Amino acid sequence: MSGRVTRLARAATERARTVLRIARWEVARGADTLDRRTLAVGAVGLLLAGLVAGAAAATGGAAVDRDIYRIGVDEESPYYEPVQASTELVATSPDGAELGSDVDVLVTDGRVRPADSRKGQAALAAFRAAVQGYNDRRLSEDDNRTAAFPVVVSLQYLERSAERPAGTTGGGGDGGSDGGSSAGGGDGDDGAATSPSLGGSDATDDDGPLPVPDVGGGTGGLFRTDTTGSPADIAPPFPFASLVLAFLFLVPMNFVIQAYGSTILNERINRRGELLLVAPVSPGEIVAGKTLPYATGMLAVTALIAAFVGGGVVSVAAVAPVALLFLAATFLGAMFARSFKELTFVTVTVSVFLTTYTFVPAIFTNVTPIALISPLTLVVMDLQGTAVSASEFAFATGPIFVSTGVLFLLGVGVYREEDMFTQRPVPLKFLDALDSRIRSARSMTTISALLIPFVFVAELLAVAVLYALPVSVTVPLLLVVVAGIEEVAKSVHVYAGFTKRRFEPSARSALLLGGLSGLGFFLGEKVTAIVQLVGLPELTLGRAAFAPAGIGVSAGAGLLLLLAPLVLHAVTASVTALGARGGRTWYAGGLVAATTIHALYNLTVVVTLG
Repeated sequence: MSGRVTRLARAATERARTVLRIARWEVARGADTLDRRTLAVGAVGLLLAGLVAGAAAATGGAAVDRDIYRIGVDEESPYYEPVQASTELVATSPDGAELGSDVDVLVTDGRVRPADSRKGQAALAAFRAAVQGYNDRRLSEDDNRTAAFPVVVSLQYLERSAERPAGTTGGGGDGGSDGGSSAGGGDGDDGAATSPSLGGSDATDDDGPLPVPDVGGGTGGLFRTDTTGSPADIAPPFPFASLVLAFLFLVPMNFVIQAYGSTILNERINRRGELLLVAPVSPGEIVAGKTLPYATGMLAVTALIAAFVGGGVVSVAAVAPVALLFLAATFLGAMFARSFKELTFVTVTVSVFLTTYTFVPAIFTNVTPIALISPLTLVVMDLQGTAVSASEFAFATGPIFVSTGVLFLLGVGVYREEDMFTQRPVPLKFLDALDSRIRSARSMTTISALLIPFVFVAELLAVAVLYALPVSVTVPLLLVVVAGIEEVAKSVHVYAGFTKRRFEPSARSALLLGGLSGLGFFLGEKVTAIVQLVGLPELTLGRAAFAPAGIGVSAGAGLLLLLAPLVLHAVTASVTALGARGGRTWYAGGLVAATTIHALYNLTVVVTLG
């Protein structure tokens, strides 16, 4: 036993040395291809990105409308400071200024006059908002802030199907012990305007003072998520933090995958990679060695960015799987592309899809658990000081880790002479990659299970994209989308097996392959039970897409509903398999039929079980 362990350890050490040796070759060759001009352009690009991100973080928000309205106001006027503090207003001298041509709003002798135009009215509205914000900030500096803000609003985000928070009433009340009892409201110097307070809130249930709002006018920082304040100060959350994070973390990855994809495609041009193929190393070791420098560089950049924005280990650990997925998808695309033009299309597609997947759900970070499908949400939580549990981390990163492994596995399958140095369309290369993992009919079960992470990611993205639409529209549409995604995942490798003549194109063979594929998908599908840990089934779309059947029914009915998906997957996969044996047209027809059957089943389950 000890001798076997020693041999395994030696083999592992030798493989590690081989990978490191190939990685050193890759770094040396990459350094030789970079000239000073390229390095200078890259350095300038990174510097500009850092400056833009730093400026955005310093201002706490986007200012695309900076200085668009001109306000004629004298420096001695009390309105001068509010105008100066506003990003969309610019103060100009009122002396000799003509209203409408020189200025949009003119402030003279205590009078505020807008230009007789739509822009003048917009400038007046912006001027009023700037003055109100300035007054709020001044009031927030008063010692008696309860008197300054006698009315406090606390926001609580609910599901669209919910009616109102528990314990909330619709009427007014006396507003608590201190706030809003009089115009003076305590020992304030000038007092505040009398305003009724809101009854029935959590603040009035206690005997303590009314909570004081934080109306810092945007000084809370980039990741400010206050949900308590004066009625004029409360605004819906804007995902500017997610925009900045997507820019900071994902843009550098796009530069790295361009270089990585180019080095993989270079191996296929003029048979340059043939020497490595005939060397006494495995394709997996070659790919690992060529990928290691780029993965290390991505992780280093990610760590620097996380340190720059104030993140910690959680931020780096959350972005790391996204970086690896970028590399895995680019590697597979570079193995499929026939030219650098096609490679550019592939890398742009990868970039757009993965950026969408990480950005769109993160918009809802402070609103719904659906945001946890994006690792970027974990970064936002880390920067906000919110604890991230192990289940939340696994939910956000688990499918990405598994998808990365499967993509590399498919790419390594075509890292061979007959695929690397032939000019075949991308769809045929994809079928070759699937075919490389088919050993027997039982392989259908394994491949179906391995494709579950991609199904999971696609369905989660569909939920995130359809989340904002009315439930009456999104639920039926989601059922069709989910059915289509699952049927493609269960049948594409069966189609590859028939296309490559691995199996006899008979009805018996198709039924066997379809049944095994459905079984593998059923077993792998149980992994989606992890969504229960983060509350996704609490959402209507989450229940439609992921909630297991059988909840709230008898044991016998629950067992029947548990086995019903197995029968469904086996039947629909057999339908597509019967079509796949007849070629592309018949496969498409079988796919449509299977999707229809699957969608009708899903609709029946949702309507029956609610």
